[in-house]
Amino acid sequence: MCNQTVCLVQAAIEREGIATISITLLREVAEIIRPPRALFVNRPLGYPLGAPNDAELQHRVIAAALPLLERTDVPLIEDFTE
Repeated sequence: MCNQTVCLVQAAIEREGIATISITLLREVAEIIRPPRALFVNRPLGYPLGAPNDAELQHRVIAAALPLLERTDVPLIEDFTE
């Protein structure tokens, strides 16, 4: 999830030319903090990739996040729709 410290680290990494992605459970917070790239996942707190041992869902979330690395129209928040 994106909190202020994580987003500050993201900004530092981005300044070095490395694209980053946040997977966030709280869209409202991401809209305030504005990380470069964020994927909003509507899941319970603590489970951004879904339940433990649900490898199929975890792969789908990660697969939805990875294309955001190519986006340059930042900051952006995409929804994981499923």
